[in-house]
Amino acid sequence: MTDHTETTTAPETDAAPDAPASSDAVATLAAEVASLKDQLLRSMAEAENTRRRAQKEREDTAKYAVSGFAKELLAVADNLRRAIDAVPAETRAGNEQVNTLLTGVEATERQLTAAFDRAGIVKLEPMGQPFDPNFHQVVAEVDGTDKPAGTVVTILQPGYTIQGRLLREAMVCVAKAGPNAGKVDTSA
Repeated sequence: MTDHTETTTAPETDAAPDAPASSDAVATLAAEVASLKDQLLRSMAEAENTRRRAQKEREDTAKYAVSGFAKELLAVADNLRRAIDAVPAETRAGNEQVNTLLTGVEATERQLTAAFDRAGIVKLEPMGQPFDPNFHQVVAEVDGTDKPAGTVVTILQPGYTIQGRLLREAMVCVAKAGPNAGKVDTSA
């Protein structure tokens, strides 16, 4: 028997030339994965922002949906107060029927005020405060009030807010700067 030993050589592999190509492919795929991950995260963030905006809009709509109706009711509140203020105390004390009528008007005003409170409608009380163009409308300036210029000295029509947002600005008169305004007192 003869020994036939064959030497087999392993087939040559293209490992060396494929290594750069496969590492390029891996790098390309990794970059694509990173890009897609970034796009996904941005899309998720945008969807969350859209959800939050929609939620805020729903909440604002619920808060301020009654604004138009409430604004119309402010005239009713004004007229109730005018009716009460129009009757002198002497007339009220001397006439039982007038007193009874005004007691009913006052009760109606209290109910309306309570309804305003439940809806988050608040009456502005600017008397003695500095003029604020965000909440007040100046109708006139008044001389000789001994108040600093721009201080509210008369409220002609009250203002209101709803949930902190202006519903109607107050119509006011403010103190006018006197002749000595801006002068420094040097007598001391």
